[in-house]
Amino acid sequence: MRRNLAARMGVWSAHHRKTAILGWLLFVVLAAGIGGASGMVEMTDAENGAGDSARAEQILSDAGLGHRAGELVMVSSAEPDGWRTAARELTAAIRDTEEVIGLADPVVSKDRKDALITFEMKGDPDTAPDRVQPVLDAVAGVEAEQPDVTVRQFGDASAGKWLGDLLADDFKKAEFTAVPLALGILLVAFGAVVAALLPVGLALTACMAAFGLLSLASHQLHLFQTTYSVMFLMGFAVGVDYCLFYLRRERDERAAGRDAGTALRIAAATSGRAVLVSGLTVMVAMAGMFLSGLMLFKGFALATITVVCIAVLGSVTVLPALLSWLGDRVDAGRVPLLNRRGKRGKGESGRVAGRVLRPVLDRPKLFAAASVAVLLVLAAPAIGMKTESLGLEKQFGSDSTLSVAHRHISETFPGGPAPAQVVVEADDITAPAVREALAGFDHVTVHRARNIAEFEVPLPGGEKDLTALREDRLPDAFGSTGARAYVTGEVAGSVDFNDQLKRGIAPVFLFITAVTFLLMLFCFRSYVIAVTSIALNLLSVAAAYGVMTAVFQHGWGAGLIGTEGVGAVESWMPLFVLVVLFGLSMDYHVFVVSRIREAHGRGIGNRAAIDEGIRRTAGAVTGAAVIMVAVFSVFATLSMQDMQQMGVGLAVAVLLDATLVRMVLLPSVMALLGERNWRTPRGLGRLPVLDHGEPADPAPAPAPVAPGPR
Repeated sequence: MRRNLAARMGVWSAHHRKTAILGWLLFVVLAAGIGGASGMVEMTDAENGAGDSARAEQILSDAGLGHRAGELVMVSSAEPDGWRTAARELTAAIRDTEEVIGLADPVVSKDRKDALITFEMKGDPDTAPDRVQPVLDAVAGVEAEQPDVTVRQFGDASAGKWLGDLLADDFKKAEFTAVPLALGILLVAFGAVVAALLPVGLALTACMAAFGLLSLASHQLHLFQTTYSVMFLMGFAVGVDYCLFYLRRERDERAAGRDAGTALRIAAATSGRAVLVSGLTVMVAMAGMFLSGLMLFKGFALATITVVCIAVLGSVTVLPALLSWLGDRVDAGRVPLLNRRGKRGKGESGRVAGRVLRPVLDRPKLFAAASVAVLLVLAAPAIGMKTESLGLEKQFGSDSTLSVAHRHISETFPGGPAPAQVVVEADDITAPAVREALAGFDHVTVHRARNIAEFEVPLPGGEKDLTALREDRLPDAFGSTGARAYVTGEVAGSVDFNDQLKRGIAPVFLFITAVTFLLMLFCFRSYVIAVTSIALNLLSVAAAYGVMTAVFQHGWGAGLIGTEGVGAVESWMPLFVLVVLFGLSMDYHVFVVSRIREAHGRGIGNRAAIDEGIRRTAGAVTGAAVIMVAVFSVFATLSMQDMQQMGVGLAVAVLLDATLVRMVLLPSVMALLGERNWRTPRGLGRLPVLDHGEPADPAPAPAPVAPGPR
């Protein structure tokens, strides 16, 4: 008898149930406990940047001259100089908190109806959001006592606190919404409470263990603050899907009359193997983000690889042990009207899929052309996609308090909220030529002991003024002095980040397409299947890009999902969506094509194998897709624009992938290709054959089935 790796793991797990279950629980507790105690380390501004802006941040950090958290408070009145009393009280109240330094006299607008008060928070800027509450209370107190003026505040500390509180609330919302949604969908799919709880429980424990391991890893690779949200999004959806594939196959085999041991062994050899292959493909695709040159994506890669690896491990080890231990009790807690699997045979499954599939296989050219046309129409808006790093003022919607404050301060005092900060590094900062160059700028701070100088330059024209500063003004001033001038700040950081993204997307794309091709080639021993996999994935990604551009750049239908168009797609979103969808699409592709290959391997003709493979997997793929779409849709309802974009992009792509692509385009293309689907390149003839079917040993006679419907 020959068994593949997944089958051997499943059989071992079933025979050593106590070891597998207790070992899993011990691993989760230790990983979560140790990781939770160590805490997560977030990346610095320098680590999260690229180019000259990151270099400037690193120079300041190395010299111990990190930025202080700056704050801006604007007081506005209907009449000129009507703000004076409020400004005086604000200045006194802010000073009395003893949390600020550099409290400057108000800067007055041209019409004298507005005044801008600037100051900085004391201490470490990274902890300033935790200490800004007394300042916020002081500002709110004066505003309440001065009804004739309008007070708006924006700054590093206040925005950081707003963001931190919002992320915490959003993460709780995502967790407490996604889990019940998935549980409800599984309850409908399986009709039994225990069968529904099993995938959810394993997915949650996988996420808990991944959280702990990621916290430990963050001490070496610092992480962005949204990384945990991304990991939960991926880990929960993938973990539930993997368990669903495995459990669904085991239940199908039992419904066909197999005894418990044989059904579990077949599920391990088929669905377990598909989980291993798709999980490996997802992890390798995610590894492509390491080539982006940005620490943000390296953190995303580490997080998703970690959680997918743990989800795969749980699916092929502890899940067989739990199924073996539960036996028929997996159907405990039957829900009336939902648990009807025992009343229908295995051959009746996928009846809806069969009705859809019949005309597709009868007229494959028509349906292939029509489905490609639909995907290309959805992808069309992506031709004009514009990307940018969305500032905090765009992340929370145009009517949020933070966005309103930023907009009014920017319009009244151009360049105020986002000036460029220039860092000058020289061998001798006091050299005559350098001092003469610095004299041409205002408010220069010289750090003689560190041979560094810094000053701010307003950028009322945004990127246009930044380009002029970098390419003309600074080279003219410091070009002959030997000093090196670097520009950082919000605008500069965004420009440098986007430039690095543009340079990094090509190697990432080449890596994931090449690796996907090789994995599919080795797995199915068919270059036709490998090329088809890549082509279908690219169509799904293109359609997702088009929908994201239409909704979030142009605002088409944005109000229907409670958001708004912001004129651009978040700069890191296209690369992230590309990598994630290439990985996730393999879940369905490997699962479906493995079942088709399994049928073909039994001597069934190409068309009949396609029909059987699609129908047999329709229920599992539909259930998995509904869960993924539901989880991703939860993220589309969160407060931050980038989370909304990610949720909509992934939800649309998975929906299209599981319906139009897998139910129409894939079978029609495979029907057109015929036996060419299974051509094995000559060079692969000597490689090991990866079984796609049941174990080679004959199945024993069915054991008596326990009372009660299945």
